[in-house]
Parts: sequence; C-alpha cells; structure tokens
Amino acid sequence: MRKPAELNLRLGHSSRIRIKIKEEKEMRRIVLLLIFIMLSVPASLYALDTIKIGCIDFQKVLNESDAGKKAKSDLESLVKSKQSVIDEKGKGVEKLKADLEKQSSVLSAEAKKSKEEELEKMLREYQRLVQDSQTEVKKKELELTNEIIKDIRQIVEKMGEEEGYTLIIEQTGGLVLYSKKDIDITDIVIKKYSQLKSKPKK
Repeated sequence: MRKPAELNLRLGHSSRIRIKIKEEKEMRRIVLLLIFIMLSVPASLYALDTIKIGCIDFQKVLNESDAGKKAKSDLESLVKSKQSVIDEKGKGVEKLKADLEKQSSVLSAEAKKSKEEELEKMLREYQRLVQDSQTEVKKKELELTNEIIKDIRQIVEKMGEEEGYTLIIEQTGGLVLYSKKDIDITDIVIKKYSQLKSKPKK
C-alpha cells in the first residue's frame, strides 16, 4: 500500500501564503499599461496635474506584514492538525493491511473477504479525509488572503485620493487598484464599440 498521503497545500518552499498570480510577462504588461495610460489621459490633465503613479507588491504585503505573518502561522497550525489526523488514520490502514497479509493463509474465504472489505472501507475513508482536509485548508487560505487584500485595497484607495495619485497598480499582476476618474475612458470605449457594431457589415 502506498505511504499515507501528506496534504498537498502548495504553500511554497518557505510555506508562504501566495496569491495565484502569473509572474510571466510581468514587466511587459506594466509597460504596456503605462503606455496606454499616457496615451489615454486627457490633455487637460497634463496641464493641470502632475501624473503620479504608484505600485504595490501584494505578495510582499502577505509575507511581511503582521497580519500576513499571523495568517501564515494560523494556516500552518491548521495544516499540522490536519496532517496529524491523516497520519493516525494512515497508520490504522497500514496495520489492517499488514494483519490481512499475515493472516491471509489461515483465514477462511469468508473471513478473508470480510477483512478485505473492511480494508477497502478504511481506504475510502482515508482518501476522503485527505481530500476534505485539503479542501478545508485551501478554503482557509483563500479566506485569510482575501481578508488582507480587502484591507489593503481600502488603504490604497484612501492613499490614492488623499495623496494625489493618478494610478496605483499591483506590481506583479498589473491589476489596477486605484485610478482617478479623469483617466477612465470606459464610457468612451463603450460608445465607440456600440458605434462600430451598429455599422452595417460590408
């Protein structure tokens, strides 16, 4: 029988809580975003205001802030408790399997079948326990991470308004966390898109 499973929690080599963000093309995305912003900002904004752009590394916040460190500690405690239960259950499965192998030659067909069914049941329970534990830990990780991100977004929005930022983006994923309403061209894009779709096809 395979060795009792360990929780596959994907916490990274240093057990860091990680946001699932793509790091590939990071710089290219940010550069393209900045170019787009420079081209999209109304000319009046250049004349009246100085463009001020900030960035924030969510991953660093998660790893180095007090709240992030506490979340990491809480998650590691949960992992250890779940792994302890899984290990104990795994030992029971291994013991039953070993007993069955030792007694196989002396057990009646009926008794052997009963033992095999008991082993299969324990294996199913073990696998379900592992799966449920993984689900619970991932849910907790997401809950802790989202709570921190929510707080950080509120701080960023307040900083953007009070300190005169034109735009604040997340460093790794290029996610816009705050932007001045002056540079929002969504309505213009919607109008142009509607005009484009309303033109008769050639």
